[in-house]
Amino acid sequence: MTTENTAAAVASPAETALDYPDTKKIDHTDDYFGTQVADPYRWLETHNEEVEEWIEAQNEVTFNYLSSIDFRDEIKARLTEIWDYPKYGAPFKENDKYYFSKNDGLQNQSVIYVQESLEAEPRVFFDPNKLSEDGTVALTAFEFSQDGRFVAYGTSSGGSDWNTFHVMEAATGKKLSDQLEWVKFSGPSWYKDGFFYSRYDAPTEGNKLANKNEFHKVYYHKVGTPQSQDQLIYEDKQHPLRNFYGQTTDDERFLILNVSEGASGANALYYKDLKAPKGTIKPIVENFESEYNVVDNMGDRLLVMTNKNAPRYRLVLIDPKKPQEANWKTVVPENENVITGVSTVGGRIIVTYMKDATSQVVVFDNTGKQINNVELPGLGTVSGFKGEKEDTEVFFTFTSFTYPPTIYRYDVLSNKVTLFRKTEVNVDTDAYETKQVFYTSKDGTKVPMFIVHKKGLELNGQNPTYLYAYGGFNISLTPSFSIANMLWLENGGVYAMPNLRGGGEYGEEWHNAGMTPNKQNVFDDFIAAAEYLVDEGYTSSEKLAVAGGSNGGLLVGAFMTQRPELAKVAIPAVGVMDMLRFHKFTIGWAWVPEYGSSDDAAQFENLYAFSPLHNIREGVAYPATLVKTADHDDRVVPAHSFKFISELQAKGAPVNPYLIRVDVRAGHGAGKPTSLVIQEYADTYAFIYQNMGVNPYPAQ
Repeated sequence: MTTENTAAAVASPAETALDYPDTKKIDHTDDYFGTQVADPYRWLETHNEEVEEWIEAQNEVTFNYLSSIDFRDEIKARLTEIWDYPKYGAPFKENDKYYFSKNDGLQNQSVIYVQESLEAEPRVFFDPNKLSEDGTVALTAFEFSQDGRFVAYGTSSGGSDWNTFHVMEAATGKKLSDQLEWVKFSGPSWYKDGFFYSRYDAPTEGNKLANKNEFHKVYYHKVGTPQSQDQLIYEDKQHPLRNFYGQTTDDERFLILNVSEGASGANALYYKDLKAPKGTIKPIVENFESEYNVVDNMGDRLLVMTNKNAPRYRLVLIDPKKPQEANWKTVVPENENVITGVSTVGGRIIVTYMKDATSQVVVFDNTGKQINNVELPGLGTVSGFKGEKEDTEVFFTFTSFTYPPTIYRYDVLSNKVTLFRKTEVNVDTDAYETKQVFYTSKDGTKVPMFIVHKKGLELNGQNPTYLYAYGGFNISLTPSFSIANMLWLENGGVYAMPNLRGGGEYGEEWHNAGMTPNKQNVFDDFIAAAEYLVDEGYTSSEKLAVAGGSNGGLLVGAFMTQRPELAKVAIPAVGVMDMLRFHKFTIGWAWVPEYGSSDDAAQFENLYAFSPLHNIREGVAYPATLVKTADHDDRVVPAHSFKFISELQAKGAPVNPYLIRVDVRAGHGAGKPTSLVIQEYADTYAFIYQNMGVNPYPAQ
């Protein structure tokens, strides 16, 4: 089938009166401030043999359904075909050598290469594919020591957030005996002949993938010694739910501790002057009202990106010995665009801004005087600019929805941008167009949305449309290339991505507008996006699929329980579905600032009103639903999805299929092998097309 094919032929939908597994119910009720809430599927929160049998039974029904779809294999074959192209990461320099990542096309994990110069022949430096036969062990961290002798690297198995840190010699590639366990939410930060890192105590009982994570601690590990000899640097016995992320400045002068009480960005900031042997860890900021990210130090002072009194961020210099705000010096003030990244390279401060969810890059000198704008190829997203203070060149990657990641070299002193490496893909990216529209949400707020489709698309209300969003945790969705999306587009589909409140697209005010108690705004924004696409003739409710993952899974769950008639298909992935109990598992407590907590009476009422699990009604025809999760997800534990699909199968009107797809030996998504990713997309698209009555590959 050529890429000119459009998804026009109608398929015969598979039998929807499915025989779901018999999910038992238990008699369990919780009392929330006088409100009795039944929880009949509480037993699915436990990881045991009975739950594993339930997973197996659900997967059997799901994969029997998926395997009956005639064009599923054709979708997978086409995905595999277009996925098979080299994918490069931007080079970075360490001790006069260049390093970069590359995936030949279908490798499960990207490989790290080294070259002596940009013209030299690259050689393999580290191949994560050798860490496991099935590709489910992924590289999570990779940091060189200051002298370039060692590399500290992290690995994760089966997609878990739990990391193991190792050390290797850079010159020989020899793996040393160092093995640090129970590391989570941490990177290695080098100092002299060792590094700082954060970990939890080893779980003593129960399920390590679901147990609540408490008492994060910072340690110092010296290369060549066992973990049992690591030096405890910092702990807080009074606040079990605080996280500590350590980083050293490039010159190893300061240890910085970012202290968080939740996942919504606000943090406290501590430091230690490593030049003072008897120095202690001292606070710079002790409250959790704003964000503070240390970019680097300038001598005795710290260059900090903050949204304190600047919702769209500014850069300030802080003297840690006189940390009061009155003593701060503003280097780059806040403006109408949002600062998303800062690096110090070649005596310059390179600042990446976001304007209406697209990137702009501005260069300042160390006093904050604007020198240059970096020329970009168009409207899209940039990343990179990783370098040392003394470097005069740096690399960045530019991408957009139909612009594959392309690497550019930037000469800092001359402000010259040159193409370094262009990505070649087996699709005609020029056949598509991207537009940005601003639609009106329920309360009158204007919300931006990107819409991508073939040039010349007819607005006849019949185009299969994939509506994807997130809306939370100050995370911004910006244009990026997805080869999987190209399959959707080349078959005549529309891809739409709104920038909902709760994200960071317009700074902290936009984020706050989608946090507790305002979370309903996010769902209203998503619903209004769907209504816009229907009203403007892009699609109809019968040809609309809504999708999102993690917090976006919650978004889809709320959408389908509040407006079930508005979409034909719903794809909630690794979603937070039980809003009354999310804070009781692993790192879920960190989401309380974003969502609220059922332990608070007012917040309980708010959560109960939109919690997807608790708003499924008897006899309602919900969209055809494919819930996606993984048995090793220890970020959003799979019990959320297990309980949600059980309730949906029990109550939803049997006019559409309600299925769950549980990946085995996989987690929240990070580090997933290419082979599993392709199969997941093939299954997802097959399910969507089947339930829209569309055959993307009709017989000729």
